[in-house]
Amino acid sequence: MTLRLGDIAPDFEHDSSEGPIRFHQWLGSDWGVLFSHPADFTPVCTTELGLTAKLKDEFARRNVKVIALSVDGVESHRGWIRDIDETQGTSVNFPILADADRKVATLYDMIHPNASETFTVRSLFVIDPNKKVRLTITYPASTGRNFNEILRVIDSLQLTDSHSVATPGNWQDGDDVVIVPSLKDEEVIRQKFPKGYRAVRPYLRLTPQPGK
Repeated sequence: MTLRLGDIAPDFEHDSSEGPIRFHQWLGSDWGVLFSHPADFTPVCTTELGLTAKLKDEFARRNVKVIALSVDGVESHRGWIRDIDETQGTSVNFPILADADRKVATLYDMIHPNASETFTVRSLFVIDPNKKVRLTITYPASTGRNFNEILRVIDSLQLTDSHSVATPGNWQDGDDVVIVPSLKDEEVIRQKFPKGYRAVRPYLRLTPQPGK
């Protein structure tokens, strides 16, 4: 199954390091990040999970729940968590799915046979409160994720869901944003963007980020 942007994220019930999880129920009305790891006790994944734990407050501020996946079992996960806590100077504060039967990996197309027939690739999904897939990123096993970029995209998604804007290349929270081309009524634009805008081209109109 290939998941595309806008698809409903598949629901599942699976065991984890924090007990059984029914995915959609666990997400509730929050945003979610689901990300996979090739195996337990792997070096890049250990740094990623430690970094994710340290970013707990950043994810919470955005109403985002984080859940990881690895193809090993619960007891292996618990041993690995102890290693992560010790080596990364943190405390893992989110569940790790024990996907030994590859059920979730198959649902989310995380196994790419030309890369590995058994291990998941380094996939990540951002899922909104309506359970729709809003972002997919797949890295090779050798490359760790950039979690600052993941937070940046979540900021963009949440902003553009609430306002008639898009975010330009290399945008960071607080930078100017783009008024969507479909919005043409000047009276509506004045109401929505009281700080005004700068028209670089008729289709490229920059305005201060709403709410800043």
